[in-house]
Amino acid sequence: MIKIIAIAVWVCAATLGAVFYSFQAAGERGVGEKPKPMLGGLDYVKTDVISVPLIRDSKIGGYFLAKLVYTVEPEQIKKLSIPAEALITDQVYSYLYANPQIDFSKKATIDLDAFRTAIRDSINSRVGANLVHEVLIDQVNFLSKDEIRDNWLRRRQESDTAAAGTAKPAEAEAPPAH
Repeated sequence: MIKIIAIAVWVCAATLGAVFYSFQAAGERGVGEKPKPMLGGLDYVKTDVISVPLIRDSKIGGYFLAKLVYTVEPEQIKKLSIPAEALITDQVYSYLYANPQIDFSKKATIDLDAFRTAIRDSINSRVGANLVHEVLIDQVNFLSKDEIRDNWLRRRQESDTAAAGTAKPAEAEAPPAH
């Protein structure tokens, strides 16, 4: 019985020693490098949805909708005298109106990398400093005038149907007139 207890204690001690040694050896070499953040020390700032009406031949052809995320240095953004979101919105408008060749109805002609780079570069040149490091796209949509009209008609029909559905039970519950 004493032999079995002595063997069990020896196995436990050997196992603990091996585990301790393996953690010590791995800690010295390092299992791997710490993952570096994408852009360390920068703030990620989200914009609200930016809605730009696209005018072609003196008519509204649709609306460009974008939600952007941009990376800025916190010290630089504090130095701005105007809100950064107003600056970004202005640059999106300027870019879309300065490039009338962009046709959102043809998705093959849209170059998102050029869009992001142009927004970043124009903001940095306007401010005169390297304020925006990267512009990321959170959401981009284009709604044509026909899609907006169809959505409006569908919502109107749904609200009319809902209003008619609630009016009938109220009439059924009314007491009969004598």
